[in-house]
Amino acid sequence: MVISVLRGLAAASLAILPVAASNPAHAAETLPLTEAVTRLPVATESREGYDRDAFRHWNTGDDPADGCSTRNEVLINEAVEPPAIGPRCRLSGGSWWSYYDQVWVTSASGLDIDHMVPLAESWDSGASAWTAQRREAYANDQGAEASLVAVTARSNRSKADQDPAQWMPPASEVHCRYVAEWVGTKLRWNLTADEAEMAALQDVAGGCPEQSVIFEPVA
Repeated sequence: MVISVLRGLAAASLAILPVAASNPAHAAETLPLTEAVTRLPVATESREGYDRDAFRHWNTGDDPADGCSTRNEVLINEAVEPPAIGPRCRLSGGSWWSYYDQVWVTSASGLDIDHMVPLAESWDSGASAWTAQRREAYANDQGAEASLVAVTARSNRSKADQDPAQWMPPASEVHCRYVAEWVGTKLRWNLTADEAEMAALQDVAGGCPEQSVIFEPVA
């Protein structure tokens, strides 16, 4: 697998990089962040019936033959220094940059793979009506770089299932990037936003005039 370049050092990285989706997708679109936010449908959210097990996550990944789960494939792809890959895809060594809190991590066990839009939030925003297959595709989406993010366990667990009205990364310099990736993920999967979330997104976007969003909707 190709090792990606350091994502987090570029708080200056101002766009979501498009990557071909494993599911059929429409052509990629590029929008200023402020306009992208307006594309989100506003709707009341409901968590009624939510069960994390409704999303089969960490399946055999994009390459079932490599013996790695989605989690480990993301770790390998996002490593700044590649880890050694042992039997059953056990990872050792390597280094990663957690962009949420601007921290270097040198052990895969110190990282969580964050769903940019958490599973519970996606349920609230439209995934409750999806098929099990679509929810599995969402939970293991490596077709867009921002969908799954390797970050410190501390920052991921602080975020939990909160949206940007409730939580933002502790590193303020990455807020433009974070909101762009959040909005891009929701647009990619045709998810809605509630009123408080929309207000928070608009507030951040107003301070990010150079930020763009590139997203490729999943059919």
